[in-house]
Amino acid sequence: MRKMLLLMSLWSFAAVAAEPDVASLYEVKTDGTSTEVKGGEKGKVVISIVAKNGAHVSDEAPLRIELSSKDAKLEKEKLTLADSLVKKAAGSSEYPDPRFEVAFTAPASGKANVDAKMTFFICTDKVCARQTKTLSFPVAVR
Repeated sequence: MRKMLLLMSLWSFAAVAAEPDVASLYEVKTDGTSTEVKGGEKGKVVISIVAKNGAHVSDEAPLRIELSSKDAKLEKEKLTLADSLVKKAAGSSEYPDPRFEVAFTAPASGKANVDAKMTFFICTDKVCARQTKTLSFPVAVR
C-alpha cells in the first residue's frame, strides 16, 4: 500500500512538473509608448499581450486594464478585450494577440507617469490561468 501511495504521489508530481510555467507563455510589450512629449501635446500608451508556444489570451474570460495617472489626462481609463485594436475574425479559430493604445495629454513640463493594472487569462489546451501585471510608464514632459 505504501508503494502504491508513493507511486501515485510521484506520478502526481510529474504531471504538475510537466505543466509549463504560464508566465513563460506570453510577453507584455509596450513598444510605441511615448516616453517624451511636449507640454499640452498628446502621447500614447501602447500595451500588447503576445502569446507564445501555442498559448493564447482568452476571449471568453475577462480581460481588464485599468490606467491611472496623477500627472496626465488619459482619454480612457478602463479597457476590456473589446477595446483591442486587433479583433478576432468572425468564424476564425485563431486568437489574435490583443493590442491597446490610449492617448494622454501631459499638461505641464517635468515628469508624468501612467500606471496600468492588468488582469487577463492565458490559455493552452491544458490550462487557463489568471495573470495580473502592473506596469508603469514614465514620461518626460518638455
